[in-house]
Amino acid sequence: MQIYMVGGAVRDTLLGLAVQDHDWVVVGATPEELVAQGYLPVGKDFPVFLHPQTREEYALARTERKTARGYRGFVVHAKPDVTLEQDLARRDLTINSIAAPARSSGAGAVFDADFEALIDPYGGQRDLRDKVLRHVTEAFREDPVRILRLARFSARFPDFSVASETLALMQDMVADGEVDALVPERVWQELARGLMEDKPSRLFEVLRECGALQKLLPEVARLWGVPQRADYHPEVDTGIHLMMVLDMAAQLDASLPVRFACLCHDLGKGTTPADILPRHTGHEERSAQQLLGVCERLRVPTDCRELADVVAREHGNIHRSAEFGAAAVVRLLERCDAFRKPRRFADVLLACECDARGRLGFEQAPYPQRPRLLEALAAAQSVATHLVAAEAQAAGQNGKQVGELIHQARVAAVDQRCGFLAGKSP
Repeated sequence: MQIYMVGGAVRDTLLGLAVQDHDWVVVGATPEELVAQGYLPVGKDFPVFLHPQTREEYALARTERKTARGYRGFVVHAKPDVTLEQDLARRDLTINSIAAPARSSGAGAVFDADFEALIDPYGGQRDLRDKVLRHVTEAFREDPVRILRLARFSARFPDFSVASETLALMQDMVADGEVDALVPERVWQELARGLMEDKPSRLFEVLRECGALQKLLPEVARLWGVPQRADYHPEVDTGIHLMMVLDMAAQLDASLPVRFACLCHDLGKGTTPADILPRHTGHEERSAQQLLGVCERLRVPTDCRELADVVAREHGNIHRSAEFGAAAVVRLLERCDAFRKPRRFADVLLACECDARGRLGFEQAPYPQRPRLLEALAAAQSVATHLVAAEAQAAGQNGKQVGELIHQARVAAVDQRCGFLAGKSP
């Protein structure tokens, strides 16, 4: 039995990056032998085991044979006669197909890797040096998830290029309908991980280049080529603006719900009637409608969906809030449900800042709307609503009247602290 460290742990070590997880492959062993040594079997589709001490995953070397469309259409062969080179051949990219022999400090000890004797039959070290993302073998075409993974790696390593032959292969896979067989949960999983990388725009650029974006997120794909007013958007193209917004979200270290909200905030601009371009009147409501379809299709988590809905509907009003009076500001806070969910409202404002600064020439611009609206929320929250309600009820006023009195008290508090004009309309 021989054990090797493979995949991302080897790649990241060679790149000088921190290693998050170790992946191990076992050659020349049977499941029964591993179980006898205390390994715990956990794999459903192929033999994977947890080390008895470290709980890290150890997989038997295996080969795969394509039997149907999609990423589940495989028959796995995991026997002691499968070689390390055969196992590495089924991996996605050359930079992930490098193995390092493991050594042990004693029986049952944690294995570490010896990088003096790397096994690299497919040129992974060369592609690391040249900064190229290249498929290992034609087996790449058998798993459509690999298109998403490559796009995600492009977002993680934005200075890497995609090999021309790999891009052509991905385009063939899209044309053959492989992407159509992807299940929603796996698409969302890879998109979510890609959104959290250092340059998420690369994820969508690569998907667009190979044609997969039109299949998976047509609402996003149609934004390229849609013009906007140059006085507001010097970059003009809506798709380019969206990519700038996503990268600004990464620069500001935004959470996944914020980044997803950024992705979806302008979807409605893809359906703007041609006769009113480059204006986009009413795009906020159209964006919210487009968002519904995306979330249902990809089964997007509730926190991401709800934040994105508020941002889609209200980002224009938040941008214009400097023109609002106190009454309009409080109505905006109410529509955003900021009193019940102040933390989510803070995320809404961060997404709006990403939108405002994700424009050509505005990358370093201040966004005063964010601190001003947070201050307005704090002022409105200072109102002792229970006292207002008790006084109103003592005077015989009903629930609707009580709500209006609370609203008026909040307007007065916002106007007093923040200097808004109480009677001004949006």
